Amino acid sequence: MKRLNSDEIFGNWATLLLPLNSDDSIDYLALSEEIDTMISMKVNGIYSNGTAGEFYNQTEDEFNRINQLLADKCTASGMPFQVGCSHMSPKISLERLQRSIAWKPGAIQVILPDWFPPSMKEIIDFLRVMEEKAEGIGLVLYNPPHAKKRLTPADFSEIKNAGISLVGSKLPGGDTGWYAAMKEAVPGMSVFVPGHHLATGIGLGAKGAYSNVACLHPGVAQEWYECMLTDMEKALELESRIRIFMQDHIVPFIREKNYSNQAVDKLMTAVGGWTTMSTRLRWPYQWIEEEEVTRLRSIYSAILPEFSRGYLLN
Repeated sequence: MKRLNSDEIFGNWATLLLPLNSDDSIDYLALSEEIDTMISMKVNGIYSNGTAGEFYNQTEDEFNRINQLLADKCTASGMPFQVGCSHMSPKISLERLQRSIAWKPGAIQVILPDWFPPSMKEIIDFLRVMEEKAEGIGLVLYNPPHAKKRLTPADFSEIKNAGISLVGSKLPGGDTGWYAAMKEAVPGMSVFVPGHHLATGIGLGAKGAYSNVACLHPGVAQEWYECMLTDMEKALELESRIRIFMQDHIVPFIREKNYSNQAVDKLMTAVGGWTTMSTRLRWPYQWIEEEEVTRLRSIYSAILPEFSRGYLLN
């Protein structure tokens, strides 16, 4: 596949979720079908080993098999893809990155070392080595709200001034001032924001989302992104309802019931019903029981009928 520059990293990128059997093993047949479905929905791209891919809980053999499958299918179909090489251990992240070069992804995603918050000197050293070993494949920095070290626009400017050229980053977003500061700090970097803020983000200068909304339905999330390019008023109205659904019916599982982000991602996928995947997570993380899926589907259909129908623009 073609290596992507920052201008080619945009839109609605769907996350590869990890389907599991009842014995905690990976259901590779379901994984294969999941990739085929995403490709058929013509998303802007697919990425592996985000939070919902449970990258932190895979053996290295599993990492290899998951990403080989993704690379084979995306290369055959011409679908842009990125490999997530993230791990809490910087050494394992580096090893994953070096193995990923052979799959020829468009870009490689990484997180910062995660056991103890790294200093800026340590961050720059880490990213410099990762960039040198990537053999020209661009790096996307995954810096979510729960990261031990959350980077500011000034931090990104310092990284850039150290000679490190990130092609993209997944960030929590911010207000108008934040977007302006990011554009000034790293004008050439593709800024991705949370999926349920995407229309607002696009209006302020974001390029796309590694999207939680695509967990609900990758195809409708793709149509929603395309709507932003032609009818922003309609896209913003839908965003307002997506935010209501998220805030009132998804976020409480995290804030009040202490479930993980990956638990709600899989819950949304089950509610969306576009795969046969269950809500199961790998030990020791707790998943949300299937009865919640049934309860939420009627709410989902009422608030977001476009998603429950499986189309927006047609």
